[in-house]
Amino acid sequence: MKLNKEAEKKARDLIDANQYVKDSDWSEAQPGTDEENDFLDRHGWDDYALWHLGIHDEESKETKGRFGFPYGDFRRVHHSGLIAIKQRAAQQHYTDIEEAADRLLERFEAAT
Repeated sequence: MKLNKEAEKKARDLIDANQYVKDSDWSEAQPGTDEENDFLDRHGWDDYALWHLGIHDEESKETKGRFGFPYGDFRRVHHSGLIAIKQRAAQQHYTDIEEAADRLLERFEAAT
């Protein structure tokens, strides 16, 4: 699993544009299968990738299994999503992703 730098930039840009949710329950806010499929139908794999801080290089390019660590709801960044990413990345020893989540959390805190 490696850091998706383009996704980090998108999240940073969304935070800077005040496109975020400060208080949410990530287990409720994260997109479900139907929402993911609808987004994919409308926007394609490249845009879908931008909503995930992690990429599994060994997975096929056009599969959901290629992408991990979602941070938003396809419209806004969720503070709770970034916290979840930081915790899971630390548990799984994905240091680059953990550090990216930390940078985004710092930016989020500065914006709010």
